[in-house]
Amino acid sequence: MDYASAAANSEDLCMWEPVAGAPPATQTPLESFLTDLQSAALASFGERDFDPKLYVDLPLRSALSVTRTAFEALPRLCSGKIASDTLKHFIDKFFDVPGSDLLPHVPKDFRSEPEGFLPLVKSQEARVWALKVHALWLQLSRKVAENVQNQPDMHTLLPLPYPVIVPGSRFREVYYWDSYWIIRGLAVSKMYDTAKGIVRNLFSLVQTYGFVPNGARTYYKNRSQPPLLSAMVRVVYENTHDLDFVEEAFPVLLREHSFWQSDLHRVHIMDRKGHKHSLNRYSANWIGPRPESSTIDKQIADRLSKEKRSLLYHDIASAAESGWDFSSRNGHDLSSMRTSSIVPVDLNAFLFQKFHVLDIVNQNVNVFPSNFIPLWCGVLRPGDSRIENIVKAFSSSGLLYSAGVPSSLRQTGQQWDFPNAWAPLQHMIIEGLDWTNSKDAQIIAEVIARRWIWTNYNSFNATGEMQEKLDAQICGKVGYGGEYKPQAGFGWSNGVVLALLQKYGWPEDPTLTCR
Repeated sequence: MDYASAAANSEDLCMWEPVAGAPPATQTPLESFLTDLQSAALASFGERDFDPKLYVDLPLRSALSVTRTAFEALPRLCSGKIASDTLKHFIDKFFDVPGSDLLPHVPKDFRSEPEGFLPLVKSQEARVWALKVHALWLQLSRKVAENVQNQPDMHTLLPLPYPVIVPGSRFREVYYWDSYWIIRGLAVSKMYDTAKGIVRNLFSLVQTYGFVPNGARTYYKNRSQPPLLSAMVRVVYENTHDLDFVEEAFPVLLREHSFWQSDLHRVHIMDRKGHKHSLNRYSANWIGPRPESSTIDKQIADRLSKEKRSLLYHDIASAAESGWDFSSRNGHDLSSMRTSSIVPVDLNAFLFQKFHVLDIVNQNVNVFPSNFIPLWCGVLRPGDSRIENIVKAFSSSGLLYSAGVPSSLRQTGQQWDFPNAWAPLQHMIIEGLDWTNSKDAQIIAEVIARRWIWTNYNSFNATGEMQEKLDAQICGKVGYGGEYKPQAGFGWSNGVVLALLQKYGWPEDPTLTCR
């Protein structure tokens, strides 16, 4: 499993308990109503192509009390269901379209071809594609409508002071860790003001809630995502040398760090030598179905006792906090999630980028790319004698495929498992290997980078869009599995491709066509 070495004695891992003085979060009245609507919609419309998130993203046209009264007055069939035509008419009358509370926005710092854009890309074929990817920022740029701030009880969207870049498709709002790779791409596109605005939006969330929620929706306030805010600040500084921005960030970063060091996320464990350690875990402040997937979670936990249901709901939400929703890393399937009983190496590396060396090499049979994320976090300095063993471990891990690094070697049907490859994992593995200054590691890093550029180019040519995830086995093939259909857009995929082209470029030959 994806444990830190100090977590070898699994019996010393604490199980989740409600934090004294900080009871689990509860739904807002609007969320409660929208999850009722979600359940009714599933009953009326059926499971085919049903997306539960759509219903909790609906902006109200009338006051909640008026809308709920009208909903409760709808005629029911003998089965208790609402006729599909009746429910559709109700939704059209009382709600605006999901995402309509985010307005299209043209960033002031966007240029169709920025000065000095991708100087190492010599291939005309690659440059034309890269400019198309760069132009996608226009399609993904939004500004939160003023009525979200003025009428918060009618939206699940959270107000933000600056324009945003959204991932795309069903992900209509800002997401925490997605934003890091979006910012990496914006830096390549020379869109520094937009990047600063995105980070300042996250600052505003920390100042309001004490942490960065999973995403900018009220129903995401029960959990966070991998803590990369300080890494975003570093990217902005490295590209702008704006010390005032760093000073602005410092108190915010301290406040976020306190959130991750709270009892909710902290565990005390003992290593093989009897030494005690304080480490961190993903642990959502939540013991109910996730509002955005309430119908799914209820079906999974239906047969469990109330106590076991609460624990499972907590661990499902905690897996979402990890960003890996979902993967065998946190349980074989959703019914067996045990996220809060795992000490993940990636989270602890993100938080303690200079702490004791984790047991990266001596992992058990379940191999995940996250085992090697400490390299990206700088846990080992260049020249450290242990790097050679880690590079050998990665080379023999089975994770190197012809079209990317898969999220795991287990094929469970979950989207963060085999054969799916995700942009952020590719990028962290590539940069982690490259930053070791090991010649062997840097060769592997460039191989992975070029394969990832290849597969994204061919997928884009086949579909006309950048994809959320790809199949690591086959160049250009879109990924699959999980709770929803494959999504396109796509914020962090765009950012990683641009960052890799900036680093490695592309010669006039070879062609970008799959080989």
